[in-house]
Amino acid sequence: MEKVILVDKLDKEIGTMEKQEAHIKGVLHRAFSIFVFNSKKELLLQRRAKTKYHSAGLWTNTCCSHPRPNESTKQAAKRRLKEEMGMSCNLSKQFDFIYKAILTNGLYEHEFDHVYFGTSNDPPTINLSEVDTYEYKTLEVIKKEIKNIPERYTEWFKICFVQVEKFYNKNL
Repeated sequence: MEKVILVDKLDKEIGTMEKQEAHIKGVLHRAFSIFVFNSKKELLLQRRAKTKYHSAGLWTNTCCSHPRPNESTKQAAKRRLKEEMGMSCNLSKQFDFIYKAILTNGLYEHEFDHVYFGTSNDPPTINLSEVDTYEYKTLEVIKKEIKNIPERYTEWFKICFVQVEKFYNKNL
């Protein structure tokens, strides 16, 4: 059973809980989201595998997950990027945010999310148990799609995207 790190609103660890139980109860826990851009300034998106227990078949950021107990968030981000997308690149932390979203199957995402940016032109080698497919899109195209067809995207991606756009345009 995979456990997540429970945190308070300042990201201070307060315990652990089985991952699915945390999503059923909507308990605040630590997470990370990775946004990898190529040299054309396009964001690498993934469509989650259809077998995922929540948000299956939806488009989202390059990679996201949870650090394990006794694992730093950055170590976890590098590990999961390799496990899901078969990639590695330098990751730099951009910002944190807290969100709570109700998912379609009655589960909750309530996360203290650490957001990392990376740059790579290497093609991903996706893990098909995690990722159905991938594509690169400009932030402008993604913004239009979120407005016009929001149901194609994960809840956390839609929430985070506005800040990602601001930080990307300011820092890169």
